[in-house]
Parts: sequence; C-alpha cells; structure tokens
Amino acid sequence: MATDIKDNAHGVEAAAVMRLLPARPCLLAVGEPTHREDTLLDLRNDLFRQLVEQEGYRTIAIESDCMMGLLVDDYVTSASAALGEDEVLERGFSHDWGNLAGNRELVRRMRAYNDGRPAAEQVRFAGVDGPLEITGAASPRQALIALHHYLAAPARVDSDLLPCTAETLDRLLGADERWTDPAAMTDPARSVGASSEVGELRLLADDLVTLLEVRTPQLIAATSREDWERARLYGRTATGLLRYHAAMADTSPSRMTRLLSLRDRMMADNLLALAERGPAFVYAHNSHLQREKSTMSMWDHPLLEWWSAGAMVSARLGAEYAFLATALGTIRHRGVDTPPADTIEGLLYALPQDRCVVDASRLAAALGGTRPAPRISPWFGYSALDPAHLADTDGIVFVKDVRQGRS
Repeated sequence: MATDIKDNAHGVEAAAVMRLLPARPCLLAVGEPTHREDTLLDLRNDLFRQLVEQEGYRTIAIESDCMMGLLVDDYVTSASAALGEDEVLERGFSHDWGNLAGNRELVRRMRAYNDGRPAAEQVRFAGVDGPLEITGAASPRQALIALHHYLAAPARVDSDLLPCTAETLDRLLGADERWTDPAAMTDPARSVGASSEVGELRLLADDLVTLLEVRTPQLIAATSREDWERARLYGRTATGLLRYHAAMADTSPSRMTRLLSLRDRMMADNLLALAERGPAFVYAHNSHLQREKSTMSMWDHPLLEWWSAGAMVSARLGAEYAFLATALGTIRHRGVDTPPADTIEGLLYALPQDRCVVDASRLAAALGGTRPAPRISPWFGYSALDPAHLADTDGIVFVKDVRQGRS
C-alpha cells in the first residue's frame, strides 16, 4: 500500500492538478484547512501563476468580502490606481487578510502581470464571501445605494420604473450602527432584522434586482457588460445581506444553521456568477468548498450542519466544478505535531515530498476496505481531513510542515 500511495504523489503543479480531472473545470477550487498561514498562501500564489500561464485561468477568487474585493480588482487592473498598495490591502480585504504577506505578494504579482497587457488578457481578483464576519454583518447600504445609482443614472431606466428614490432607501436604512451591533450575533432581540423597515427594504431590493434583470439588453448597451455584472453583484449582495439580517432576528433553534447556510448561499451565488465569466481559481476554507455537508460547533450550540457553497455549486455545475482539499502534517507553532500513522495525514506524512498532490480516488483504492482513523487536532483552528469523504474530493494537496508566517 505504501508503494501505491508513493506512486500516486506528484508535485503541486498545474499540470499535476489537471491530470486528476477529465477536462479543465470552469471553477477549480482548492481548500485550506486553516487560515492565516503564509506557507499555504505562497503555494496558492505559485499554483495560480501556473494556472494562468499554462491553463488559461484569468481570475482568482478568495474567501474575502465581495464588495471590498472590487478595490483590489480595480487596483491590479489599472496602471494609474487611485489608491496605493497599503490602502488597497487595508480596505480591499476582509477578515484582516490584508496584513498577510502572502496576500500582499499576490496583489503585487497580479499588478505586475497586468502592466501593459490589454484588458482581455489581464488577471482579475474577486472576493466571494459576503460582507460578513463571525461577529455580525454589514449594513446593506453600500450595495443597495450602488445598485439604485446604477439604474437611476441618466439614459438608463425611466424614473417611473424605479420602485423608490435614493432618499427613500436612505430613510429606511437609517444609521449603519443599527445594522452592525455585534451583540445581535448572540442576541436576536438586538437585531434590526425583524423591523418593518427591513421588510420594506427586502421588497424594494427584490424590485430593483428584477428591474436590473429585465432591462439587461438596454443596460449592457448603455453601459458595458462589466458595469452590468458589477450591478448584479450589488444586487445579490444587498438581497443576501437583508436576508441574513432577517435571519439574525430569528429566535428558533435553527437560527445558527440558517445563518451559516445563508453565508454559503452568498458565496455560491458569487461563484456561479464567476463561472459565467470564464475559468476561475477559487481559494477558501475546505469547509466552504467541499461537496459534503459542513459541520461546526459554536458557542453553546450542538453540532451544526449545513450545505457548503461548494456543495451547492457542484450540484449546479457538475464536472465544471472541481475541488481539491488541502491537508497538513504539522503546524508546530500552533501545537499541531506529527500526525498519527493511522490517519490520512500520517500516511501522507511518510512520503518523501514536502508537498504533493494526490489523486483521492486512487488513494481510496490503495486503502481498499481499510478506513484510516480521523485525526483529532489539538488546535481548534485546524480542521483535519475527514477520511469518510475521500470519494467527494477530486484530489488532496498535502503540505508536510507549515512554517511560521512572515507577517
């Protein structure tokens, strides 16, 4: 069996990844089992470079705020950007990702690659997460007002077709602080989501999105496909946030399951929109990209289960979606030491390579009827690979040792 596994391990290169798949997928997703590790971000950056140069991929999409990501995309595609690099990293990434050396390097590489290239050949950046944090959600103001502004601009849509004015939206939205109260995450009574204003805003947002869709030919002709696609992003972000805030006011036992599901729904909608644009490389946590149900224990809740963005997208796209899970050997600076030999990570740790790509179906065949033990991580921030779901994964990226980051 050891020989079979060794023969199945290849370097982490675009060509090796593509050999695992029947054809180039529209969305190639690589998950990570932990966040904020530059070893993994460096590997991601190198793989994306190869996918661009060898396989024609032109977009990288990461687990970051989709609205903030527009700043990064504007910066890497514009030779004369209004913002400097430090500002873009601070304002263009959520979850404090902008302070990671690997993300700074990604932005620099993309901007350098695009310098002097025509727009059709440039690489693009996208955030696929909603404007959400574990402590709450943003106000829908930015997305909703931007959508209304796009539709209300002169020579686009007759004013009598608009369901409301910008002033009406502003009145209903009120102060942003009422939306972003962190106490609402654990206390539904603190959420604005059950208010009559949110109910009215949900109807108006739906009307604005519908108007955007039914006027598609006119709007693309009056602006551009790029501007129309950005307006669609505003629309799905506004409706997604309003849906999320309404769920935050829910007092039922299913509240947290609904919130987790709605977050991944927003991610799935963003991924499906990217799939329409052409081949994209997606990088986020394994739990967001995997095909099986995701699970989490949170605060005083029992085990929560929900379908991930990857599961939703895979069901829609079929073979046009591919998923490789990343597994790790050690993260010694986090207290994660050499994996037990009877786990998948332990079997892969015995290989000579520091990092490799493994065909998951061949690994399952090599194991035969033997199922490795699940690895139990001593650190909550690392999610070990579940051996029960090898068949749901197109491949495994294995990194033997994660070194302490540069940032």
